Amino acid sequence: MSRTPAPQPPPPGGILWTIAGDIRALLLLPAAFTMQVAHPVVAAGVDAYSVFRTDPWGRGERSLRSVQLWVYGGEAATEEGRRVRRLHRDISGTDEDGRRYHALDPAYYSWIHATGFPVYRYGLAYVFRPLTGAEERQLYAEWLMVGRVLGIRDRDMPATVEEFWPYYRTMLAQEIRSTAVARELVATDVALPAPTGGPLPVRLAVRAAWPVLGRAFLRFRAFVTVGLMPPDARAAIGLDWTPAQERRLRLLGRTVRTLVPLLPERLRYLPLAARARKAHRTAGR
Repeated sequence: MSRTPAPQPPPPGGILWTIAGDIRALLLLPAAFTMQVAHPVVAAGVDAYSVFRTDPWGRGERSLRSVQLWVYGGEAATEEGRRVRRLHRDISGTDEDGRRYHALDPAYYSWIHATGFPVYRYGLAYVFRPLTGAEERQLYAEWLMVGRVLGIRDRDMPATVEEFWPYYRTMLAQEIRSTAVARELVATDVALPAPTGGPLPVRLAVRAAWPVLGRAFLRFRAFVTVGLMPPDARAAIGLDWTPAQERRLRLLGRTVRTLVPLLPERLRYLPLAARARKAHRTAGR
């Protein structure tokens, strides 16, 4: 009996290969995470099981490595997808509406994955450039490939961009709301522990300055979270956005679009992505 072939990650040279490891993509992740936890079921699971409050930096580092492996991991992508599913296997409970849930229920697991596509599509116009229609379709096709790596069946995700948007609008209208966890992720007055990584002198300096740096970081996180979230998702969650904030976001976008491409690739891309891109070029010579 033949085995089902392992799902393949997005191809080298594709859109995700270009953007997912670029440091500018870090600006997009908070918006996607906030949209995820704006679903009451996802919020309940994160509230009960995640260490995002007690170890936000460690959690962020682990999540970022996982995301990078889905795109740049090659054969390791499939095993990382299996590991992610194993982590979610025992996550279950009851949400604020009394609804029983399990994290791997396709209705919830697929939404977590789905949020990345509209955030990429919207946010890239600020920090990279707008996508053409053909590029949008290619990005969605590659996003489906990542979903297969994560064990999401084709029948549990819209098959095309044209089918995605009605699904997305239905989710915003019927499920997405201002959950307590979503509000916490855009709050500027919550407790945030200082980072614990890096050389000892840096850690000590950051810890000493954290009362000031921490508040500045929370304000910046809230700014990019709300600003780089698609406006219809913003409205569904009840997040305010002013014309003055929009002007500042456009200025930030122009700045990173100008400066980041000037960096050498080893600084422009996160380490795992930079190594994968270099290895691919070497293999092609």
